[in-house]
Amino acid sequence: MPIKPTRYQLQNVATGRVFEDEGWTLDDPQGDAPSMVRPVYDDKQLKVKDDVRLGMYRFADWLPVKRALNHPSSPVTYKSDGLSKCLGLNELYITFNGYWPERNARMTTCSFKEMEAFAVCARLGEEYRDKVLVVASAGNTARAFAKVCSENGIKLLLCVPQDNVKALWFDKPLNDCVKFITTAPGSDYFDAIQLSNFVCELDGFLAEGGAKNIARRDGMGTTMLSATTFIGRIPDFYFQAVGSGTGAIAAWEANLRFIGDGRYGTHKARLMVSQNRPFVPMYEAWCAGSRPMLPYDADQARKDAAEICAPVLSNRKPPYSLTGGLYDALKDTNGDIFAVSNDEANAAKALFEEAEGVDIYHAAAVATASLQQAVGKGMVKADDVVMLNITGGGEKRFHAEHTLYDLKPAHVFPIGFTKEEVAKVAQGMKW
Repeated sequence: MPIKPTRYQLQNVATGRVFEDEGWTLDDPQGDAPSMVRPVYDDKQLKVKDDVRLGMYRFADWLPVKRALNHPSSPVTYKSDGLSKCLGLNELYITFNGYWPERNARMTTCSFKEMEAFAVCARLGEEYRDKVLVVASAGNTARAFAKVCSENGIKLLLCVPQDNVKALWFDKPLNDCVKFITTAPGSDYFDAIQLSNFVCELDGFLAEGGAKNIARRDGMGTTMLSATTFIGRIPDFYFQAVGSGTGAIAAWEANLRFIGDGRYGTHKARLMVSQNRPFVPMYEAWCAGSRPMLPYDADQARKDAAEICAPVLSNRKPPYSLTGGLYDALKDTNGDIFAVSNDEANAAKALFEEAEGVDIYHAAAVATASLQQAVGKGMVKADDVVMLNITGGGEKRFHAEHTLYDLKPAHVFPIGFTKEEVAKVAQGMKW
């Protein structure tokens, strides 16, 4: 399923400077302050391709990709019947990312992180063929990149906290091009990020880039592309649980492109994002009216992360403060942040499964609970057009229908690992 490389330039959000992408540009080389860079696509109007086999690459006009990879998936948007009645909403649209064959949702990792992986890996050019892509993850992202890289022969090293490795399940054995290392029990996502940073200082390794990677954001932004093209207009509200906020930033950026498209409205969907108590650093900064993140003791952060039912939401160094980050996205859209307890998330999880007929991840349940909160506070009215981004679901059924395989770590690092320890292990690994 060949596609033409997408034509675009990059723009520094802080300065407006437009420049060329050198292949894997993550920052403006002339930028003086931390800022996101965004693609400025040649095609200002989105032309959705008709071939469903292309999966998310149907939206390739607004993806910074050079090719289509094998076995692509795509978000699926539908108008809710069950949950909408429970909440008293007439225009509730659910964008489902996961496994639900009856709705043509076929993400074999059951997570919208596939959208990141299919976009990021399709951005890789031939000049990076001999590099090992390095990805830090709290679980779902690692599973998605492992699947995509394994099926497409791309060298990958994953960095995952030991407490999250249970998320590394697959429906088939992985290619030897995929390996992973981990940090000891009691560590968190930030420890995994630090581990990946040390690896990426070594020759032969390529940092994926996280939120700064335009392909990661625009891959996640296909959820907004799916919803808006299905509804025929930009939603009034966008709900999602956030660990880094990258998906919400991506939705905001996609919204701005739709305004430029001219066919879907001129308004901005209010970003309504949520975190899982007690791990709520962005919520606390937002409530304090602070662009900078508030101090968060590392040991306390690890303790809080261990208590939440959605550990994928435990990034304590998110892209919140930098120009073009989540703070700016919330301000520009008149958005808000909610805090959801484990009990509220579990109740919302049960409600969604009963009302819609499919299980969802705890992170998606946090988003659902935040929608309940917003309705209860009168922030969302009955006729508002609402998009609920269900970032993962269908795992219960997928596991029942498939034989599962795991991935063993090549090495487990203690908390407090050194650069020297990481270099010795990473340089000794063979692909």
